[in-house]
Amino acid sequence: MTASDNARRLVQVAAVAADSKQATDLVALDVSGPLPLTDAFLLATGRNERNVLAIVDEVEEKLAEIGVKPLRREGRSEGRWALIDFGDIVVHVFHEEDRMYYGLERLWRDCPVLPIELPTPASE
Repeated sequence: MTASDNARRLVQVAAVAADSKQATDLVALDVSGPLPLTDAFLLATGRNERNVLAIVDEVEEKLAEIGVKPLRREGRSEGRWALIDFGDIVVHVFHEEDRMYYGLERLWRDCPVLPIELPTPASE
């Protein structure tokens, strides 16, 4: 199986939202093969707890604007690793240290990476 077109669209919206709040190391993985419950993971890193929460808020807001509400949230209160389940996609926003510690890319290394197109920053 491969990620649905809707999952790919949601990953794109979520990635642009995360990027707008200075998320780093954005990676989208097609987990539709091994996981029957979701099509894709979006992984993002925030510099600190406050940045993690800002990224989470922006992702939720931008997906809500297109009519997609989270089914479940985990870890938001700590600001270290927040998981937002939107059904077709699950967004993981990590503090830098937690991202390295949990290493989801290693766990899901056999899953294909989905392309993400981010806006090009304006030159100063």
